Parts: sequence; C-alpha cells; structure tokens
Amino acid sequence: MKKMKTLLVAMALFVGATSFVNAQSKVAHINAQELIEAMPEYKAAQSQLEKVQKTYDTEIKAMAKELDTKMKQYDSEAPTKTDTENQKRVEEVQGMQNNIQAYRQQALQDLQKKQEDIFKPILEKAQSTIQKVGRAQGFQYVLDSTLGGGGGVILADGKDLMADVKKEMGM
Repeated sequence: MKKMKTLLVAMALFVGATSFVNAQSKVAHINAQELIEAMPEYKAAQSQLEKVQKTYDTEIKAMAKELDTKMKQYDSEAPTKTDTENQKRVEEVQGMQNNIQAYRQQALQDLQKKQEDIFKPILEKAQSTIQKVGRAQGFQYVLDSTLGGGGGVILADGKDLMADVKKEMGM
C-alpha cells in the first residue's frame, strides 16, 4: 500500500513537472525597443521630429537675438532717456523675455504631442505584429527583453521572436 502511494505521488510529480516544462515552452521574448528602432517608419518619424525641433530652435534663437539687440540698444540709450521711458523699456524687455519663455514651453508641449502622434502607430504596428507572430507560433506569453526598459526579463534563453517578427514586417 505504501509503495502504491509512493508510486502515485511520483506519477503526480512527474505529470506536474512535465506540465511545468510544457508551460515554459509557451513563453518567448523579443527586444521590442530594438525592433522598433529597426523599423523604417521609426527612422522616418525621428527625421520628421528633428525637422520640427530645428524649426522651433531657429525661431527661439531669432527671438533671443532680437531681445539681445534691443537690450543692448536700450542699455546704450538709457542715460539719454527719462526714467519713465527707461521704465517702459524695461517692461518691454520683460514682456519679450516672457514671450520667449512662453513660446519655448509651447514648443516643448507641441513636440511632445507630435512625438506621441508620430510614434503611436509605429508602436501599435510593432505590438500587433509581435502578438500575431507569437499567437501563430503557439506562445501564450511574449516578454519584452529590452535592457534597461524595466521589462523584468533577467534570463532570455527561450525563443527570440525578433527574426520572425521582422520577417512578418518585411524587414
């Protein structure tokens, strides 16, 4: 009777271990950041975003140069102007400084919004393709093995879907 219990326990452990091994084989991984950065759409989006950023930078530099020129002019003319005129000029310069700061903040907000708008479809395409390939290959879980991304994958010895996903995307 004791041998029978031992045999049943051993069989249960064997079946459990086999199930555990099978469950492990249903997990794959991919470096999602590497995939996204390899996508042609990502490179085009980066270029587009850089152009917009350069436009804002040029505009801000022009505004700062105009402010600097006006400040130098007002400084040199200050001794020949009345206190009232100098006070008005100080207020004008402060207004220009405030406008530059407001424009800079608006530019940052616009860039962030543009970045979200540009990259959202790219991220969605990568995610849906990863899901499609993972499901087609019978994986229940696909983990992100991006280093430093906080994905939490410490060891990635299982199936890497990178080549299959790139093939699906035509890359």
